[in-house]
Amino acid sequence: MSVCLSIKKQCTYDPTHQQHTCCAGTRSPRCAGWCVTCRERGPLQDSLRLMGTRDQRRQAGHKLYKGSAMLHGEDSCAAVEDGGEEDQHRPLILERIEKETGRTWRTVLSQRLRKHCSCTPEKAKSRILSFFPVLQWLPRYKLRDWILGDAMSGVIVGILLVPQSIAYSLLANQDPIYGLYTSFFASIIYALLGTSRHISVGIFGVLCLLIGQVVDRELALAGYLPESSLSGNDSSVPLAGNDSGVVGCDRSCYAIAVGTTVTFTAGIYQVLMGILQVGFVSVYLSDSLLSGFATGASLTILTSQIKYLLGLKIPRPQGWFTIFKTWYGLLSNLGNTNVCDLITSLVCLAVLIPTKELNDRFKSKLKAPIPFELFVVIIATLASHFGHFNTEYGSGVAGAIPTGFLPPQIPMWSLIPNVAVDAFSIAIVGFAITISLSEMFAKKHGYTVDANQEMYAIGFCNILPSFFHCFTTSAALTKTLVKESTGCQTQLSGLISALLLLLVLLVIAPLFYSLQKCVLAAIIVVNLRGALRKFTEIPRMWRANRIDAFIWLITMATSALVNTELGLLVGVLVSAFCVLGRTQRVQVLELGRAMTREHYEDLASYKGLQTHPDVAIFRYEAPIYYANQSLFKKSLYRCVGLDPVKEKSRRVKFQNSKPQEEAAGVPTSKTDEKEAEAPAAVTLMMDTASRYLRRIVIDCSAVLFLDTAGVNALKEVRKDYGELGVAVELAQCKTSVLDTLDRGGYYSNQKGGDAGENHTIFFTIEDAVRHVESRSTPNGDYDKS
Repeated sequence: MSVCLSIKKQCTYDPTHQQHTCCAGTRSPRCAGWCVTCRERGPLQDSLRLMGTRDQRRQAGHKLYKGSAMLHGEDSCAAVEDGGEEDQHRPLILERIEKETGRTWRTVLSQRLRKHCSCTPEKAKSRILSFFPVLQWLPRYKLRDWILGDAMSGVIVGILLVPQSIAYSLLANQDPIYGLYTSFFASIIYALLGTSRHISVGIFGVLCLLIGQVVDRELALAGYLPESSLSGNDSSVPLAGNDSGVVGCDRSCYAIAVGTTVTFTAGIYQVLMGILQVGFVSVYLSDSLLSGFATGASLTILTSQIKYLLGLKIPRPQGWFTIFKTWYGLLSNLGNTNVCDLITSLVCLAVLIPTKELNDRFKSKLKAPIPFELFVVIIATLASHFGHFNTEYGSGVAGAIPTGFLPPQIPMWSLIPNVAVDAFSIAIVGFAITISLSEMFAKKHGYTVDANQEMYAIGFCNILPSFFHCFTTSAALTKTLVKESTGCQTQLSGLISALLLLLVLLVIAPLFYSLQKCVLAAIIVVNLRGALRKFTEIPRMWRANRIDAFIWLITMATSALVNTELGLLVGVLVSAFCVLGRTQRVQVLELGRAMTREHYEDLASYKGLQTHPDVAIFRYEAPIYYANQSLFKKSLYRCVGLDPVKEKSRRVKFQNSKPQEEAAGVPTSKTDEKEAEAPAAVTLMMDTASRYLRRIVIDCSAVLFLDTAGVNALKEVRKDYGELGVAVELAQCKTSVLDTLDRGGYYSNQKGGDAGENHTIFFTIEDAVRHVESRSTPNGDYDKS
């Protein structure tokens, strides 16, 4: 048995056939490179030979890298060259690139300031183009190829936005005109600043729900009468105990003031996150978390709209468990149902649900979805107007919708402390929805989006419109799907939608005076179908991934049953604890070697693997840090079959009890005497298999990082087993793990052995196994497991 110095593997010489057999599985008359047995070179080109002369081999054998790898000393190298009795296997040598040192924090800070604060014409141009993506894609716009798709999608989305903007204003507790304002300004601003070509930014149901909850709370705190106490559609109800400081501001005026203040604050949060380059926070909101949050919020939305479907005038409850409070109010006032609103709601639902299903089923055959919502709104408005539903039957209607634009108005600065926390959750939800949709469609169509620029875009979609009586916006999945399916190519379609909304604002808006609120509620309920269908996917999610399904269920239940904002926080915490829990459940695996390759895998997962007679190889597939270091040691001791701490305690107990037994005249067996007189470096026998264990190799390829507790845990494992005569070696450590071990004193504190052994680093498991075998017992055959 010898070592081939070129391929670093053992080879044997067959004198009968005059051939060499290498561990790589090849048989050739000559080894590839220098072989200590035949002293010949294989037929390789000089450029591929690793070693040539004796001096070159000696130099390569002694080439060490400080702090990374120390191989065998000069004596062992000389022994190899001189054909010693035992040939030493040489582990793979990699020389680390020295990191730049001597840089202080002041130097780093000054370099970064010079990099980011310097201004050149080219850099200024690049910054302007990146901040206004429209300047990049508009000059390269392919008019003949793209204009038809953009125009069609812009018109279709604009038609859908009219009834949905009016309807979702009801959900946000705002007048219908403000919903039209919001969709108009958001479409324009995102077209200028957004990097996604396909998403539609505007009113989103979940955000409208959150805005409505804040508005209701602030209205109650300011002393305004609840909506159920208002007669007809008169919104000019003065403050009861006016403490808002706004003179001559009615309920509607104060409601939009609260909405714009929340929107402005949320936009500030989003722009600040963009400046601080924290767009990566979206990765912490998983798809299961966002889906569960949206589904839970959809249940709350559905519950909040039932009172409009029934024509009931009850206040929206505040605080936690609002869904139970709402249902209690609905059941208590069920006898006050408005028959006209109930019949209208049933007719609208009977028309919209099947027609929406037809649109979904035949969307691949239709060039554009049929705008049934707009048809229902027009017909219902005409029926309400000529049937005098408001005056004759007391049905609630949208009321007067002015034309044109109201004068700009600054947010109420005094309200910012009251809504700061609510605005933060709204900002996170809005950005997470926007970036997830933009990345999804960008990946589908083969382009990229900038997460930080998306943060700027959605932030300014909230800041600038807040001065024009608008509330919070984000990307909306339903309108985005319609936009993409109708041929959208760029955000020019958003500008076309804005032009259509402008036409409605200037001319058509007053015609919706007689539109019933129950019709708007029916439109909202029908648009919740997609979110509510998630309940039918729970069995599939559970089969695919139980942890993701658990996160979805917890987030959904908390958002729907307890509190919407709390549901988002609980979902984030549950996701974080699930990640931590996965590192707690990882077990140490014993590895075996494949028969034909130098590859090691889990013995419990694959058949036909081989084990070494006195070397055990283990793998831990998780980082070792303060939260799981004790579990790592317990799992390792259990897998090895011997707890060194308990074994040392047993030996100490035996040593202490021996003098007492001798004094009492109790005879001692020969086995006990041998065990007591045995040196520290004894051979241990595993309980699960008749194997004498002298060395343990830990595969650290799956250990992503270590902290101080992890380094100390490895030290304790090495020390405890070392006192029993079992050496512990680490293999396949990542660079960051090696640095942590070096800084933590893992090698410098090792006692016993020479410095070269203490600092040996093995880049492969095979190197570690061959090294420990060469230092313990002669090479033997493997035992099949």
